[in-house]
Amino acid sequence: MRHFSLARTMVALTVVAAVFAVWSGVSWYTAAHSEDRRYSALRDEVLSAGAQAVQNLNTLDYRDLDKGLRLWQDSTTAALFKQLADSGPAFRDSVLKAKSVSTAEISECGITELDARVGKARLILSVRLTVTPAEGDPVTKRLREVAEMTRTSQGWKLSALGNAPETGGGQ
Repeated sequence: MRHFSLARTMVALTVVAAVFAVWSGVSWYTAAHSEDRRYSALRDEVLSAGAQAVQNLNTLDYRDLDKGLRLWQDSTTAALFKQLADSGPAFRDSVLKAKSVSTAEISECGITELDARVGKARLILSVRLTVTPAEGDPVTKRLREVAEMTRTSQGWKLSALGNAPETGGGQ
């Protein structure tokens, strides 16, 4: 009789283990392929592309201006790059005359809006900008910027960039 009870217990435990294994597999598959997971991956993609694009647009070295401008072009939509490049030779001349190097580092970045359906996003970023003039010490300042991103056939590109509005703080 004792042998029969042990066999029943083993069968019951095996069934419970099999049910748990199936439930775990289905749960994992569902989570791995869920809409939330796809949206989370999209959000990460937009954050990464946006942070890099804003960093690229705040970085420019007069010693290799063409490389910097190509990076600007690769980071922006055609419409934004056209706006940036419209000043043409005057802009190039001012950068070359100033002989300065600007470098940017993104301190923080967050998405404020994301519409995957239409391929638009808005980000707010904290940028640490360092400008090194031809003579003198580097100057570092903090910027708060708002970036608009648009999904293109080449991926997410910067379509607008501006200063974030100042918030009223206690003084």
